[in-house]
Amino acid sequence: QVQVVESGGGLVQAGGSLRLSCVVSGRTSERYGMGWFRQAPGKEREFVASITWSASTPYYADSVKGRFTISRTNAKNMMYLQMNSLKPEDTAVYYCAVDLTTCVGYGCYSRQAAYDYWGQGTQVTVSS
Repeated sequence: QVQVVESGGGLVQAGGSLRLSCVVSGRTSERYGMGWFRQAPGKEREFVASITWSASTPYYADSVKGRFTISRTNAKNMMYLQMNSLKPEDTAVYYCAVDLTTCVGYGCYSRQAAYDYWGQGTQVTVSS
């Protein structure tokens, strides 16, 4: 079993920054890809960013490119999302997800169905 826990959400003014963290436990001897998704009120959950085990290939949604940076520290089973220049439209619950299978390419990593385990989410609220 794999447990996924996010942290770091909060309330921030537009233009501000937040750093989300995600820790994974259980079956951590395996290599896995990871991703961030978000769900705003009344909207579908959407892809934000993903990162491979080697961290060599990050993917980003167009809406966050240039503002968000995904990273990971495998020795600590941690993943991070540095969010800068936040906008009110970034307000959402942010979810961390783990992919234990061999996902390749943006088309795979951007799909929710590609991920095997999910966290409970952390709320990010950006005020205008």
